[in-house]
Amino acid sequence: MTALDGSTVRNPDALRADMVRALRDQDAITSEPVAAAFSAVPRHRFAPEAPPSLAYDLHSTVPVKKDDHGLVLSVMSAAHLQAVMLEQADIEPGMKVLEIGSGGVNAAYLQELVGPGGEVTTVDIDRDIVDRARLCLDEAGYTQVKTVVADGESGVPDGAPYDRVIVTAAAWDIPPSWIGGLAEKGRLVVPLTVCGTTRSIAFDHDGDSLISRSYGLAHFVPMQGEGAAEERKAMLRDGVVVRTDNVRVPLSAPALNRALDAPRLERWSGAAYDLPDELDLYLTLNLSAVARLHADKEAIERRLVEASALLGVPALVSEDSIAYRTRRENEETGGYESGVVAHGPQAEALADEYAHLLRRWAHDHRRRGAATFRYLPGPAPSPLPQNAVPRRHGIVTATWN
Repeated sequence: MTALDGSTVRNPDALRADMVRALRDQDAITSEPVAAAFSAVPRHRFAPEAPPSLAYDLHSTVPVKKDDHGLVLSVMSAAHLQAVMLEQADIEPGMKVLEIGSGGVNAAYLQELVGPGGEVTTVDIDRDIVDRARLCLDEAGYTQVKTVVADGESGVPDGAPYDRVIVTAAAWDIPPSWIGGLAEKGRLVVPLTVCGTTRSIAFDHDGDSLISRSYGLAHFVPMQGEGAAEERKAMLRDGVVVRTDNVRVPLSAPALNRALDAPRLERWSGAAYDLPDELDLYLTLNLSAVARLHADKEAIERRLVEASALLGVPALVSEDSIAYRTRRENEETGGYESGVVAHGPQAEALADEYAHLLRRWAHDHRRRGAATFRYLPGPAPSPLPQNAVPRRHGIVTATWN
């Protein structure tokens, strides 16, 4: 312990040791190589503008760059998320790794994992971010890491093929360069955003497609450049917005706003409300016309919408109606029961579809890791497979075991 300006400050080495122990306790770190990497890298040196306690906090991000309006363009991601993704990647000594989205510290972890016989290349579209990463890497002793200024959508073909491609920005699609740049037995770990919800997915080759081996909840700043998301949004009223990145979903702000003024229909499913991130994923990829309903605290306090919309909730929409998930206390379902709130002329039909999915998930899929994702590159087939979401370069499908 050292005293600074009358306050007590933990030694960075002690903070780092505590972080590693906590990451083990939370099963974010499950292997000795990842534990060793997190123990070796002086994480605070990649966030010199932040106090070490923040840099070593398990779930906190450190802003690196903002635009003129205060929008965060780049952050040092939370240690917990970085550890989970590195475990997903299963990196071995001597591998060649491409990181898309530079911050510095994750590239340092990667270099520790591949060792002196491996290669790490990190690329970012923003020269300021790359220059900052380069400076921090050099000062921390990771001079072997290669830094490149380029649009991550194009990858870095000069170094291909890569044993691992790790993406550290929320990606709306998987471009051909990432798949083509991956070795035959390589793995892609990407925070993939589908219909407004993001999961870090570890993909392996499976013939001409990619198949998931694991996934977990993730939150990243979005990709910039050619890979930026194609999203529509409808502001229904102050503090209430609906968003979707699926071109097939109808989104009429005036009609949906009128729907919210219509009488409220509640439908209770009799199904347990549990594992909200898994339920959210299931609803997002199984509702027939899904968008994401967001509301600020004031709109919720005014009872315009339910509290479930504060962080975003899957909404089933039609041209003139909307339905979304809520919950209530119910000891018979283990604490909480899932339900539906619906508004508009089609409220009954939307509530029926939504409640049916709530019951089906609770009965058949109420556990972690039940989904399998597949990415099929190339033109979208017609008709689209069930649970398929079209993208620029291919389609994403999901099935539940």
